[in-house]
Amino acid sequence: MSYVIQGIDPAPFRHLYGLSDAALAAEQVVRFTVEKKPDAPCRVELVDVEPGETVLLVNHEHLPVATPYRSAHAIFVREGAEVPARFENAVPAPLAIRLLSVRAFDEAGMMTDAEVIEGRDLAPLIVRMFADPAVAYLHVHNAKRGCFAARVDRF
Repeated sequence: MSYVIQGIDPAPFRHLYGLSDAALAAEQVVRFTVEKKPDAPCRVELVDVEPGETVLLVNHEHLPVATPYRSAHAIFVREGAEVPARFENAVPAPLAIRLLSVRAFDEAGMMTDAEVIEGRDLAPLIVRMFADPAVAYLHVHNAKRGCFAARVDRF
């Protein structure tokens, strides 16, 4: 089973790049300077941001479905991130090193399955979940803080 894990589109965040802290606060966004790695995984580039770089902590609606599972949560975006990462049949490093919650959804946006796993076990779980033809896509979250990490689609 082929799959793709792709970073989110940076377009909704570009207007925030370079704003003052006061202007960000008015948008309910917080800027942080990364102090250690791994600590701040960028959801656009699917990398752990390097110490000294800045990230924006923003609220992101990652599951805009018309079901009870509709969901938004805080995510990090590296300030200046422009190109969404794309991993075909591969797991990005920030996912591989964390405890994850993986949720399977059907075309109607209803959850059909879920697991909590170590990131190193993500690839076989993706294959197993996509073996169910009812599964349209997967959402991966950091299990400890609950932040949305990435969407997985069939490829």
